[in-house]
Amino acid sequence: MQGASQEPEGSFTIADAVTGNWVDTAAPNWMKPYLRLSRLDRPIGTWLLLLPCWWALALAMLWSDEASWFDAWIFAGCAIGATLMRGAGCTWNDITDRDFDGAVERTRNRPIPSGQVSVKQAVIWMVIQTGVSLGILLTFNWAAIALGVLSLLPVVIYPFAKRFTWWPQVFLGLAFNWGALLTWTAHSGSLGWPAVTLYATGIAWTLFYDTIYAHQDTEDDALIGIKSTARLFGDSTPRWLLYFLVASVTLFCFAVVQSASERSVWSLIVALCAPWAFGWHLNWQLRKYNPEDQAGLITLFRSNRDAGLLPVLFFAIALLL
Repeated sequence: MQGASQEPEGSFTIADAVTGNWVDTAAPNWMKPYLRLSRLDRPIGTWLLLLPCWWALALAMLWSDEASWFDAWIFAGCAIGATLMRGAGCTWNDITDRDFDGAVERTRNRPIPSGQVSVKQAVIWMVIQTGVSLGILLTFNWAAIALGVLSLLPVVIYPFAKRFTWWPQVFLGLAFNWGALLTWTAHSGSLGWPAVTLYATGIAWTLFYDTIYAHQDTEDDALIGIKSTARLFGDSTPRWLLYFLVASVTLFCFAVVQSASERSVWSLIVALCAPWAFGWHLNWQLRKYNPEDQAGLITLFRSNRDAGLLPVLFFAIALLL
């Protein structure tokens, strides 16, 4: 691991990294390439992987009307696991996309195409992250463990999707929202229909936010033959974003009703405020969307952390009623 190149301070900062992030400013130079492989300089992806897990845990507790100290571990374990598995997934993505990344302005400084880390070193780093994640997974029940192992399938496929379909964001959604299935099962012991509905909610949400994100690279993607919903939709993107907004909010409402219909009226009403607040935030993003504003696109994409945290707040209140 020590074989990574020693960079001059700041020379390999990634284009869309958070300004002044701790990786660029505080991490040891020899660790920076590995932390950047894991996108720890850009934490939004970890949030987007984590939030469906927290939604599912809250809805599972509403459904079962039970909460235990183990649920606190599920809550924390999901946060740690999301950080590690997002890091492992991004490392795999960079290994498979190393030739493409070098041809795109926004990604050419990533650790592998810029020569900071070799493919062998990246593979070792990916295995380390996956191994620690497995240790966390093994603390859950067997059904959740099985779902965790199955989650590797969409993770492995996703980096190749942009080469054979105009809808790679669907494959990202399949991978990024799998935690909703796993977390529900970790709490309840088996998979339930509300979790499946919530999984579909997350996929629609992913199509919304990642289409916005993909508009940053449409010109470079066209030159190198990379497919995306951003390129597919073009000027029709606002209409498609509205479709994804409506689909995600509608499915979210169904998931809440499926989970909380047996609780008190006030608990159900507060829980239903979650998809309302979520949809309000997505509508705000849609109104601010401007494909010509590169800085605005990344700001909107990052704002989905707040969109996803709003339901967590309402679910926490509903659990108390």
